[in-house]
Amino acid sequence: MHMWRSSVFMLLGLIGIMAVPLPLSYAEEPGAMVDGAGFTLYGTESIKGSDAAKVERDPVCDRSKRPKIFKVEPDEAKPGQKVTIKGENFGAKECFHGVAFSAAGPAKIDYTFVNETTIEATVPDVRAGMSFIDVVAGGGNARSKGFLVQAK
Repeated sequence: MHMWRSSVFMLLGLIGIMAVPLPLSYAEEPGAMVDGAGFTLYGTESIKGSDAAKVERDPVCDRSKRPKIFKVEPDEAKPGQKVTIKGENFGAKECFHGVAFSAAGPAKIDYTFVNETTIEATVPDVRAGMSFIDVVAGGGNARSKGFLVQAK
């Protein structure tokens, strides 16, 4: 019971601190409203070099659409060979982050972004055996079913 009371008093104290109004000097300073954040950054200026045409050309990366891998063709290959990864929600090329083979650890994998449903990747130089293939896009990552890396 004692712990409950101290938690309530701490919460009330935090609410009281957050309710303190800003001094008049801060309220009079010009600032930029951060869209959707619900607060103002004081002493800031708008971003220079931004215009409507540039904003329209920028890609929209939809973080709500998780990528999925449907199949990898072929489902087994030797290091150095190419595989095609088919799925959905890989996003725009600018939103796609990469491909990983679990057997390769953090090694950089050569890949080609074909479109939002197709990626071509080169099997890295790893030991033969089972591996998983991950694609990392704006909406998260997806893991394939097992992939067999054949001996060279």
